[in-house]
Amino acid sequence: MKKIINSPSTVVDEALDGMAAAHPDLLTLHREPTYVTRADGPIAGKVALVSGGGSGHEPMHVGYVGAGMLDAAVPGAMFTSPTPDQILDATKAVDGGAGVLHIVKNYTGDVLNFEMAAELAQAEDIQVSAVVVDDDVAVKDSTWTAGRRGVGGTVLLEKIAGAAAARGDDLASVTAIAQRVNAKVRSMGMALRACTVPHSGEPSFTLAEDEMEIGIGIHGEPGRETRKLAPADEIVEILLSAILEDLPFSAGDRTLLFVNGMGGTPEVELYLAYNSARKYLAGKGIEVERSLVGNYITALEMQGMSITLLQLDDEFVELWDAPVHTVALRRGL
Repeated sequence: MKKIINSPSTVVDEALDGMAAAHPDLLTLHREPTYVTRADGPIAGKVALVSGGGSGHEPMHVGYVGAGMLDAAVPGAMFTSPTPDQILDATKAVDGGAGVLHIVKNYTGDVLNFEMAAELAQAEDIQVSAVVVDDDVAVKDSTWTAGRRGVGGTVLLEKIAGAAAARGDDLASVTAIAQRVNAKVRSMGMALRACTVPHSGEPSFTLAEDEMEIGIGIHGEPGRETRKLAPADEIVEILLSAILEDLPFSAGDRTLLFVNGMGGTPEVELYLAYNSARKYLAGKGIEVERSLVGNYITALEMQGMSITLLQLDDEFVELWDAPVHTVALRRGL
């Protein structure tokens, strides 16, 4: 294992210290328990958004804390859910009196711990609602989830729901928009090489040099099948055909196309895959109206990508185009 670290036991804490030091205009790091809030929060009268999950998926979620997206992010240990006390303290810290929306990826530990934190917050008279993101078409159930996993759609949901909160929507409305995004977004991923979690020192799965894994998760989980390595056009078709069939998408749909790197894939390959995806969707009569390409929800240094497709409407477009100022998504700079 080769990594730029001091010790496997201090990776997350040292990385959070670095992010807070690098972006003091955006982030405030809290300890005992650990969570991150926007530097100018809480915002009185605004619905607050809180998300979180295991570390190792950077820039998600801490990189999305700031104006137009999250009010707080709660990082757990590497690939491990944050604890209820972390989530509770983050919820209390960002409540501006209009309620708090928890955005939760569908992994058992995340769901249970956010539910417990919400109950504790409500006992302290904080209004809390939640949406569970489950956009991954690769699985219905796995060792890590009960139902579909929450993956790339989480980024789009946090952006759109964050914009709704920023324009002044109440908690019920922000929650409804988040639920509507979740219902209209689908994702699927693949890998060429697995990642290595620092404390394990071993890859989460192994592939031969001429193999690829289809349907991987963001915690280094192997996918639903191993195939021989194929050209980019064929890989994109495998992922998109599963996505299009699932919703289903159809000719005439307006979409946001998100090609995401898993941490170890160069941007030149991501843009090449994006080009393949645009051509494939055009052949199906599906319009790509908005785009996102890059490493936005990762699995450490996993080499691979995921493709996410969101059905757009006028409101989604308006909210997607709204201003945002976070570490990972900075507009106007």
